[in-house]
Amino acid sequence: MRYLLFTFIFCFLFSCGSDNFLQPSEPDPTLSDFFFGTDSTFEIVTWNIQNFPKEDMITADYVVQIIMAIDADIVALQEIESSSYFNYVVEELQEIDSLYNWDGYKANSDTYGNLAYIYKNDFAEVDSIYEIYQDDWYAFPRSPLVFELTYDEQELVLIDNHLKAGGDHEDEDRREEASQKLQLYIENNFTDSKVILVGDLNDDIAEPEESNVFWNFVSQPENYLFTDMEIAEGSISNWSYPGWPSHLDHILITNELFDEFADPLSVVETILIDHYLEGGWSEYYENVSDHRPVGLKLYFE
Repeated sequence: MRYLLFTFIFCFLFSCGSDNFLQPSEPDPTLSDFFFGTDSTFEIVTWNIQNFPKEDMITADYVVQIIMAIDADIVALQEIESSSYFNYVVEELQEIDSLYNWDGYKANSDTYGNLAYIYKNDFAEVDSIYEIYQDDWYAFPRSPLVFELTYDEQELVLIDNHLKAGGDHEDEDRREEASQKLQLYIENNFTDSKVILVGDLNDDIAEPEESNVFWNFVSQPENYLFTDMEIAEGSISNWSYPGWPSHLDHILITNELFDEFADPLSVVETILIDHYLEGGWSEYYENVSDHRPVGLKLYFE
């Protein structure tokens, strides 16, 4: 009788004949489980790395690991305060990730938190990188950084931005003026070009006309498209700035890229790197940034 009772308890506890009772749980995802870039698409990511590096070498090493995990062709950066740590990240990528010829460019303007690019030189053939509106501090406290490149015989123009922060009336006026001047610059200099405008634009793209500082773009759907509009209109869990929460980091394309974006292989998403860290958002915020990256993946036939 005692033996039969023991057998019953054993089978109950260890679920004889069951595949889902007391089974080992799946391990938590890590950075090694994440991927974004592919061999068949072009990827551009915008990422505000708050006061880089907010925790010196700790942050720099996180950034190396995160960029390798994302595996995008180009990462457009904001708030890059240290040239030496920026160069360290580029050099580490060159040494660790031997598959690609990584390179980087940081703006030289004497401003708070410069703009920068890190990119795979084997895929992005650099035509030129330069700043615009350098004398227009009111609209552009950080001068936009233009990157003209050739990717797989496609001539592309990237414009990295970090617009004025803040919520008062003057801050919004400055962002609205910047938006209008960026449109003017695109139309005067890149007619019929494939333009991608990215960055921490510090405002909501999904607001109504009377309060939308980007209405000059939003109101022209035949010419411009915020690829991340569905993110802005969707769940706060996918927004790029959880601390508020709000969605502030955007990727705009001109109509020359509409067909590529419509392809099923093209994707835009907020890259939830914090979900792949053991400490979650707390670990990410303390060691890396208060912004999540936002990435666009385009398929060129």
